[in-house]
Parts: sequence; C-alpha cells; structure tokens
Amino acid sequence: MTRLAVPNPFSRTSPTVDKVVQLVARFGYGARGFVYLSIGLLTLMAALDMVDSSVGTGGAVGALARQPFGRTWLILLGLGLWAFVLWRVLQAVFDADREGTRPKALMLRAGQAVSGLFYGLLAATVFELLDEVGADPSADDIAENQQKASMVLDLPFGDWLLIGVGLTIASVGIGNILKGIGADFGEDLACTLEQKRWFTVIARAGYVARGLAYLPLALFVALAGLRARAESVTSFGASLDALEAQPGGSWMLGLTALGLMAFGAFAFVEARFRRIRTPDLNPLNG
Repeated sequence: MTRLAVPNPFSRTSPTVDKVVQLVARFGYGARGFVYLSIGLLTLMAALDMVDSSVGTGGAVGALARQPFGRTWLILLGLGLWAFVLWRVLQAVFDADREGTRPKALMLRAGQAVSGLFYGLLAATVFELLDEVGADPSADDIAENQQKASMVLDLPFGDWLLIGVGLTIASVGIGNILKGIGADFGEDLACTLEQKRWFTVIARAGYVARGLAYLPLALFVALAGLRARAESVTSFGASLDALEAQPGGSWMLGLTALGLMAFGAFAFVEARFRRIRTPDLNPLNG
C-alpha cells in the first residue's frame, strides 16, 4: 500500500513558516525601534528643558500611554515586543542566523537570549500599564528597582550579588560600545552598498550611545551593593538625569538622545532590510 507524503509544516523550506517568521521578526524590530526612538526623543526634550526629566523604556511607554488612543498603541507595542521576544528565541535556541556552535557564536546566542528576556519583561510591563495609564512610570521604575535591590540585599552575600548585577549591566554597556565600534552591520542587510554605508553609520552611533547610557545605571547599582543601600539604585531615565547634572551634561545628554534615536532608527532599518532566515523547527531534521 502506497503512503501519501504529508507536507511537514515545520520544514525550513515551508513558504507559510517563512512568511510567518519574517512577519514576526520585522514586526518585532519595528516595535524595538519605536521604543528607542521614543526614549531618544523624550531624552532630547529633557536636554532642551522641554520636559522635566529623562525617561527609560518604562517612561517612554508610559508617555505613549497618555497620548490619544494610548491603549491601542500599548496593545500594538506589547504585541510587537512579544513578537521580538519570539524572534530572539528563534535566534538563540534554534540558531536562525546560522551562527553555529563555536564559542564566539554561543556567546552571541546567549546575548540574544538575555535580550529576549529583557524585552519579555518590557512587554509584560506594557500590558501592566493598560490598568495604570495615569501613573508616573519613572517614579514607579525607581521604586520597583529599589524594592528589588532591597530583596537582593536581604539575601546572603546580597551586597556582592548587587555589585555583580552592576558589573553585568556595565558589561552589557561595554558590549554595546564594542559592537558599535567593530561589528559589520551591513552583513545581514539586503540593500545596496551605499545604503549599507549610511545604515552602518547610524548603527554605530546607536549602539555606542546605548552602551554609554547603561554605564551610569551600572555605577549606581554597584554603589548600592558597596554601600548596602537600596536607595542608591535608580532607573535608566534617572541615570540619564544624573548625566545631565555633570558639567556639560546637557550637551552629553543631547548627544546620547540623538544616539538612542539612531539606535531606534536602525531597528526600523532592520525591520525593512534585515535578512530573516527561518530556522529548522523540526527536531527530526537534525
């Protein structure tokens, strides 16, 4: 008796899977771009004294929530961020970018996994804000971070754990700076050489600025561990405010804001031009 061949819906050559993965990844990159473009714009307004203070990711989302049709924007943004989390899972677990299993590749995939965790937490925060549209997200961020720091300090060797968290944040910042300086951003873009050159300039500015923006927060967290005081912990937006308080801080904050906007702009570039490879989702093909 002849058996009919049943198409495997999880084959990496399946047109349906290819289209779904591409849609998910591009929607996710667009959501990431929107978040960082918003952070950069609000930070620039703070540098120009048009608003009271800078904001982090939560603050940017909160500002969006207070706009007309804010709830609709939040739902779309939350769905986009969850789409980006799914894409990070495909990159980190299923090796969608074909990085392989060399030590350097495994480190890159581990970084993608951490990135997915961060955006998952941010996506969850977006949906939490649907019930808290009138709240002050910057104050909430600081209070929540200090509460988490207190919980860590209450643990055995909690001060050392908090110092370790600060060093981890610093390493993420330094990693972004190094990537901004040395990475080949045009490698995964399907566009002309001239476009790649311009997009690479935007990407380098964005990654370096994002890396520099993490360093003040890393310092605050590490100092909280050294002093065993949760009150020293702050938020991403508040760390940018601390940067503005330094001599020439408004100029530094303004440049950081432009860099964060560049990071957001490059995410939109990736949403449009990045080569999205569909991983092999069928374990029997391995």
